[in-house]
Amino acid sequence: MLKLFRVVFALIVLGLGLTPRAQAALSDIYDSPAVTARLITAENGVAEGASTLSAGLDLQLGAGWKTYWRTPGEVGLPPRLNWSASRNVAEVDMAWPAPERFTAFGIQNFGYRDEVVFPLRIRLDAPGKPARLSVAVELLTCSKVCIPQSFTLNLDLAAGSGLDEESANRITAYSARVPIEADAAGARAFKYALDGDDLVVTARAAEPFDRPDVFPEANPAIALGEPYIRLGDGGRYLWARMPILSSPDAVPERLSLTVADHDGRAFTGTAEQLSDIPTAPFHESSTMPSWSELAWIALVAFVGGAILNVMPCVLPVLSMKLNAALKTGQSGAIHVRRSFCATAAGVMAFVWLLAALLYGLRGVGLAVGWGTQFQSPLFLAAMVLLMAVFAANMLGGFEFTLPSALQTRLARVGGARGYAGDFLTGAFSAVLATPCSAPFLGTAIAFALAGREIDIVIVFTFLGLGIASPYLAVAAAPGVVDRLPRPGKWMVWVRIFLGCTLAATALWLVWLLWGVGGVWSAALVGMLSLLLFALLVAPARGTAKGAGSIALAALVLAVGPTFGTGSSAGGEELAGPGYTWVAFDRAAIAQAVSRGEVVFVDVTADWCLTCKANKALVLDREPVRSMLDSNDVVPMQADWTRPDPRINRYLKRHDRYAIPFNAVYGPGAPNGIVLSEILTADAVVRALDTARGVSDLATAQN
Repeated sequence: MLKLFRVVFALIVLGLGLTPRAQAALSDIYDSPAVTARLITAENGVAEGASTLSAGLDLQLGAGWKTYWRTPGEVGLPPRLNWSASRNVAEVDMAWPAPERFTAFGIQNFGYRDEVVFPLRIRLDAPGKPARLSVAVELLTCSKVCIPQSFTLNLDLAAGSGLDEESANRITAYSARVPIEADAAGARAFKYALDGDDLVVTARAAEPFDRPDVFPEANPAIALGEPYIRLGDGGRYLWARMPILSSPDAVPERLSLTVADHDGRAFTGTAEQLSDIPTAPFHESSTMPSWSELAWIALVAFVGGAILNVMPCVLPVLSMKLNAALKTGQSGAIHVRRSFCATAAGVMAFVWLLAALLYGLRGVGLAVGWGTQFQSPLFLAAMVLLMAVFAANMLGGFEFTLPSALQTRLARVGGARGYAGDFLTGAFSAVLATPCSAPFLGTAIAFALAGREIDIVIVFTFLGLGIASPYLAVAAAPGVVDRLPRPGKWMVWVRIFLGCTLAATALWLVWLLWGVGGVWSAALVGMLSLLLFALLVAPARGTAKGAGSIALAALVLAVGPTFGTGSSAGGEELAGPGYTWVAFDRAAIAQAVSRGEVVFVDVTADWCLTCKANKALVLDREPVRSMLDSNDVVPMQADWTRPDPRINRYLKRHDRYAIPFNAVYGPGAPNGIVLSEILTADAVVRALDTARGVSDLATAQN
């Protein structure tokens, strides 16, 4: 296309011997605060025998306004031109200068700002005869709001000769920015490969790149994030990695790509898929964090783990801690220390097992995150049955014991009863802590899961130490257990209460299973857990504990069948007090903000207890409730109870692997304001007010 325009201009100026005319041919001018548009031509008239004309759609964009390329990115519309009202025009070919990248709301758009000329090659029906160029233009212009532009431009060209030098120079300048085919640029064919949720592309050029950008062109179902670009071979080799924000399955076998450098050079080509993933032209060691950074993130992980001990999900965890103290409180300092060390070891064992599992899943390209094991029906079913076992144990149905030979061996080293129960207590306290998030936890988990093996080991180790810190503190100072009340009948009622909390936890897990695995899975697992519970507590049926157990079983039978009716799993809309959540749609965020609205995004799940606390204590209370019910606020909920690749990619885009996650978008915060895991009313109100900003709509319409 570029060569064609240059040849045309050369023929016009040299071959035909045209001379500039004082009076240039001018079209109508469309003028608005967002854009000023006109048609320009290199010729002031139609020369004798001329069959083509060189023209351009000249757009002058207002400050802060932009319009879109032929592939606009995730949102936006390309310009549309209709030439049907023209006379003596057979065909119009439109060229597209290379665009630049715009990022807003975490969404990538491709287009133009300040000014752009779209070169036009016009073929005439009757060579050498007068022509009328008439084009109906539909154009989307966006700033903090988007305003469609619709206008018609007319330009009459009489028979004659002459060259409009100014217009010819503008058309030539923008023709030079039109991407040419890769072979013509001295570049080898583009290549690409899929690496999990990322697209990796490579290109080579005869001239070194300086500050290039990569623009993919594929079907509308594909959305790609901003590329991470590295250069090698003296700048002639380009390597880029782009996150796939839509389904990786939608990437075609042959993908069109355009590479544009900041100096205006651009070329385009079709990329073929590789079976092997191209490596980046740099050593990974150059991007490794320093030891001081690792030490800092380890401290953050420790603090985040410690805070989990006081989160809303602490009740069942606290019951296990208290039970361990009641069992060991009168057994001497050595036994107390060993018992609590065993509990801490249980915490660490689970945390390390979870780290290994997440690393393995990440290695095969699956989405991972803190607490995502609660999206598995099998995991939930196992947890329900184990909670029933622990509840029965707490209610005196049975005691954890070890084989006599092992008990004898442990007795020789001071462990008369063994520490299996303490170890399991620690493991389950860590398991039940994972539905919660805490300040600093998201940062630490994101660092680990986005890093190397050593990063995962360090972060999860210190996270486990944070969760285990109360046990380790008692092990370091076992004398604190002596301050507990002496054993008595009150312990029976405490154990009944704690057994009830564990049974309630099992009931909550059945509710989660209802949403994740369906009603029949929940019913089957619930019946099995009740049967197991009844069998285990049967030996204690004649005691006070047995009476409490029977009452508890009756409560479960009464409440269980209706407990799951309020589940929000499956992405259904949820009604809040005075406002209604809309289903998560990442593209709809930009569309709403372009209308001047504010979007409050809440990524939640039925298994996320911190999410439930945020909703009950902040989102459903004044003044936040009224603000979410405002006409200019869109409450958008992303339900992560079940696995959802769209939500996985959204969280990954924000370097998050844990929930709750809340962000606010608006005209005053187009890239979003990310809130803390623990919401406060002041923080939410402040973010909503900031996101409202000052709309340009009134200014644009004046």
